[in-house]
Amino acid sequence: MSSMAPTLHVVPPPTRQPVIESQVIGTLVFIVTEIMTFAGLISGLVIVKANHLGPWPPPDQPRLPIEATGFNTLVLLASGVALFQAWRAFKRKPLDAKKPFALAIGLGLFFVVFQGFEWVRLIGEGLTLTSGALGAFFYLIVGAHALHAVVAIVLLCVFYRRLTRLELKPGTFLGAQMFWYFVVGLWPILYVQVYL
Repeated sequence: MSSMAPTLHVVPPPTRQPVIESQVIGTLVFIVTEIMTFAGLISGLVIVKANHLGPWPPPDQPRLPIEATGFNTLVLLASGVALFQAWRAFKRKPLDAKKPFALAIGLGLFFVVFQGFEWVRLIGEGLTLTSGALGAFFYLIVGAHALHAVVAIVLLCVFYRRLTRLELKPGTFLGAQMFWYFVVGLWPILYVQVYL
């Protein structure tokens, strides 16, 4: 009498899709930490302004270019709108996102270069890190934002290349988009606190 072993059928575990992509969660955690960093910097500036004897900004310091930077703020906001249009196009047909994506990068580059020219001019007029509280906070806060903007633009360029090769995944696009929206959305707050 032969004994037959029962046949085992191995059923692969079901594949689960995450509710939120890991790129999105990672970007959210990063953004929350950066919000706290900038909140600390802005709080420091507000305290210094409140305790400053005399008018703010100090009369012996160069005037910040309010109008020119206001225009540049609109350029940065337009970059955020262009990236939003790229996302909408990407969801329909990925290659249709190329033009608005490139426009978002171009406007972001314009913003950073414009800010760089502003810095050179202000340094020439005597506003430096060591010229007083205005200079120290200006370069610290605006410089921290500029660093974030440059990093975000580099990432957008990398992801644009992936987009042109049809290798860009929606979660990656969304993470990059969130980071750029952070950079774009933070700037009007900094503009009001630092320039006005």
